[in-house]
Amino acid sequence: MAGITDGKLAQCPDSPNCVSSQSEDPSHFVEPLRYNGSLLAAKKKLSRLLASIGRVEMITEERNYFHVTFTSGVFRFVDDVEFYFVDGAPLIHVRSASRLGYYDLGANRRRIEKIRKAFVSID
Repeated sequence: MAGITDGKLAQCPDSPNCVSSQSEDPSHFVEPLRYNGSLLAAKKKLSRLLASIGRVEMITEERNYFHVTFTSGVFRFVDDVEFYFVDGAPLIHVRSASRLGYYDLGANRRRIEKIRKAFVSID
């Protein structure tokens, strides 16, 4: 279930194949992305970054929200990744979740950390 409801991304299920910066469960929690400058510049930067990653498809691009899918190379598993740009704060909440299965072997957490590292290193 993608999207924002009452300023929140969907909660992660009990399974360990999801991470979210809005999760209250430490096993699912990941830090949000932070940026300097304008919201517009942050959106453009993130959009360019996502476009540079292979097997990513932009599903929804709204004023304060991106929904993209990542497709794995071998088994073609699809994961949903969401970015919520908080109004009035230099903060982007994130959620990354597998559509199928129970375990993801840490793939969603690694993905968000890789995006974070690339995001802060781009000018």
